Amino acid sequence: MRSPRLAALAILLAAGCKSGSPEELDPGVSAPKAGIRWTPAPPEGGDVAALVRTERTRAIASHRQLLVYVGAVWCEPCQRFHHAAEHGELDASFPGLTVLEFDLDRDRERLAAAGYTSRYIPLFAVPKEDGTASGKQVEGGIKGDGAVEFITAKVKDLLATP
Repeated sequence: MRSPRLAALAILLAAGCKSGSPEELDPGVSAPKAGIRWTPAPPEGGDVAALVRTERTRAIASHRQLLVYVGAVWCEPCQRFHHAAEHGELDASFPGLTVLEFDLDRDRERLAAAGYTSRYIPLFAVPKEDGTASGKQVEGGIKGDGAVEFITAKVKDLLATP
């Protein structure tokens, strides 16, 4: 005859071996977002290279690619692209992309210290391991209805460059 403890242990072990997605196992848990992930940089101080290193480590651990983004609230192409990302319109184009967002007006000096400079915005830049700018970047956009498509093509080209 089996002991009741052994039977209880077997039941607990079997219950702990469920397979499936996180939401199937616990409806209160959502699966990680597969599309573009937009992450605002902290607005106050902080070394940009250190912030980028931290986000790069997180992105790599999640099997994602990280780009540093520099925009501004007054920049129409920036706002159109940001809006499209927020509404999931870019998820299919960038399924594994994390974007670390900086504001040009607020962060200009600390961005320059890490090498993130450009003549135009939006700026999308590939960071180096140390968090500084690699020099691989695209910048600028167009105004109007074609802004999102224009920027999307440039960013896709950037991500495809080895």
